[in-house]
Amino acid sequence: MAMALLEAQARWAREWLLDAALPLWWTVGADPAGGFHEKIALDGTPVAASRRLRVQARQAYAFIEGGRLGWDGPWREAARHGLDFLLAHYRRPDGLFRTLVAPDGRPLDETADLYDQAFVLFALAQAHTAGLGGDELIATARALATQLQAERGNPVGGFEEASPRVLPLRSNPHMHLLEANLAWVEAGVAEPFADVARGIVALAATRLIDPQTGAIGEYYDGEWRFAAGESGGVREPGHQFEWAYLLDHVGPVLGLDHRAASRRMYGFGARFGIDPVRKAAVFALDASGQVSDPRARLWAQTERLRTALIFAAAESDAAIRADYVAAAEEAFAALQAYLDVPVRGLWHDQWLADGSFVEEAAPASSFYHILSALAVLLKAGGAA
Repeated sequence: MAMALLEAQARWAREWLLDAALPLWWTVGADPAGGFHEKIALDGTPVAASRRLRVQARQAYAFIEGGRLGWDGPWREAARHGLDFLLAHYRRPDGLFRTLVAPDGRPLDETADLYDQAFVLFALAQAHTAGLGGDELIATARALATQLQAERGNPVGGFEEASPRVLPLRSNPHMHLLEANLAWVEAGVAEPFADVARGIVALAATRLIDPQTGAIGEYYDGEWRFAAGESGGVREPGHQFEWAYLLDHVGPVLGLDHRAASRRMYGFGARFGIDPVRKAAVFALDASGQVSDPRARLWAQTERLRTALIFAAAESDAAIRADYVAAAEEAFAALQAYLDVPVRGLWHDQWLADGSFVEEAAPASSFYHILSALAVLLKAGGAA
């Protein structure tokens, strides 16, 4: 019964993705002058705004993943459209990448945000894997990784936010750096990415995870201790699911076994982070699991969906497996609520505690999360 429901959901998701979302985000979401728009309004028109680096990187990945999943549209052209704009307008002389440019490519913010650097590495790995570039993409990624290690390396482990130092340090950029470095290892390019990934996993295991609860935090001091004050207690359920997936994924990629930690982390998010009325993952908890921000962001639902599906597929205990499948079904039902908008292929981003959605343009940055989850769902349901 559960797998039949999963198959039906996969068919629905495939149709939504291939027939509506990917065509819309290409025909409307791409700027003919270069790069991708930040948002599409819920009436289906693009929103004029400055361009964040992370959006160009994420959209390049989204179209590559769409091609893998069977979209017969111009996914190669779409991915190159974002990647070419990124490489032409965001690269700084030092090899790092600026965070923001104008629609015509003029630099607006020279900050080299650590989170953004992770997505450049990720997009380059995906493009290389898809055959959209060869040695030049590897060289660019290695130069970026080398510069980050030289300029941002933290003596305890991981990376600084900026040079000179800016506190607090954050776990979230390291999660995406782990994702990006694993993608390069999977692409068959181990140096220096395998060692960077192992270092981030070690940092998570020894510093970032709260040993009392198994949950990962968000903010830390310069020695990777939980930051003082309220920020040190922030726990985001979506990040519990996302980190849990990655700590599981290091097994097949790096030969490291962190399955126990990944299941405990997922368990914290699942136990405390799901609103009983909306059946959706809330934005933030405190260290004890009490809800501190009841908003439910779209991306957290996709991370719950992906991780629950992956854990279900790997689980031999039938009862535990059924629990994961039920969680995946619930997460997908929540995701569908976000996707229920007048123009098919768009979405809401924020679901409030009173049951209403914030009426705002659909952010392109969410597409990366949606594709990451639907790639797993379509395969699990036999629709890919």
